[in-house]
Amino acid sequence: MRMRGERLRVFSGTAHPRLAQDICSFMGVPLGAASLQRFPDGEINLKVECDVRGADVFVVQPTSPNVHEHLFELLSFADCLRRASADRITAVIPYFGYARKDRKDEGRVPINAKLVANMLVTAGYDRVVTVDLHAAQIQGFFDIPVDHLYARPVMIERVRQLGANNIKIVSPDIGGTKLARAYAKDLGCDLAIIDKRRISGEKTVIEHIIGEVEGHDVVLVDDMVSTGGSIVDAARIVKEKGANKVFLVATHGVLAGNAVERLNKADVEKILFADTIPLQDRPLESLEVVSMAQLLARAIDRIHRSESVSMLFESER
Repeated sequence: MRMRGERLRVFSGTAHPRLAQDICSFMGVPLGAASLQRFPDGEINLKVECDVRGADVFVVQPTSPNVHEHLFELLSFADCLRRASADRITAVIPYFGYARKDRKDEGRVPINAKLVANMLVTAGYDRVVTVDLHAAQIQGFFDIPVDHLYARPVMIERVRQLGANNIKIVSPDIGGTKLARAYAKDLGCDLAIIDKRRISGEKTVIEHIIGEVEGHDVVLVDDMVSTGGSIVDAARIVKEKGANKVFLVATHGVLAGNAVERLNKADVEKILFADTIPLQDRPLESLEVVSMAQLLARAIDRIHRSESVSMLFESER
C-alpha cells in the first residue's frame, strides 16, 4: 500500500508551473525539484533533482501553447523518470493537444491524436489524466488507463454566480450539443443550438438557431476556444435574435491567432475559461479564470490511493 506523500512526487514542465504548484498546495506536498533548460539550438536538457526510485510520479503538463515543445518535455520526463526507477508514471495533461485530429476526415492525412497517444505510451507513461477531451473516443487510442475528467462541475458553480436571469444554454455548433445539454440539465434550463457550416480551419458560416433565445440571458458553452471565430459569431447572432446578456463559458482557452482581439470586440458580459492552459498574461477583457487545481489534486490523490476517480463525478451523472 502506497503512503500518501512519502512516495508521491509531482513534477511540472514549463507549460503551466503555476497550475502544478496550485495542485501541490491542495495536496499538501512539495512540487518535485527538476531543472529543465535548453541548449542554444533549442534541445532540452532535463534533470530530476530528487529521488524517485519506487515513487508514484505525476507530471503536470498541458500541451499548449507551444504544443511541440511542451509535448517533447512531457516525453522527456517519462524517459528520465523510467530510467530513474520510478514505480509508476502518470501524465497529467489538462489540455490534450491534437485532440481535434482524431480521425481521417479526408484522404492522405494523419491521425495525430493517435500518434501522440503512441508516443506517450512508448516513452514510458503508465497512465494519463486529462480534462474535457475534444473527442472522448481518444481514450481508446491508448493501451494504458486514461482518466477523463470533466470541468463542468467546477465551471457550473461559477455560472450559478453570474447573476444571469432566464438563462438559456446555447451550443455554438451541433458537435457541442452533448456538453451544452449537460450544462442545461445542471441549471434546470432549456437548450438552443446554432447550426453552423465550417468552410476552413478559421472560417465558419452560421445557418440558423435551433431554439428560442429572445428575452433570455444566454450562456454560450464550448469545450475550447481556439481562434474565437465560431463563438464570437455565435454571440453576435444570439444578440441579433434578441438575447439580453451573453456569457461565454469554455474549458480550454487556446486563443490562437487573433482570438484575443476578436473576443475583446464581442458583445459579451463575462468570459469564463478554466486554467487548463496558462492565461494570466493574456490581455483579454472580461476574462475570469476558473481553477481546475482542486479537481486535479483530488484525482491525483485518488489514483495514488488506488481509489475510483469516477466517484468524483457520481453526483453529476
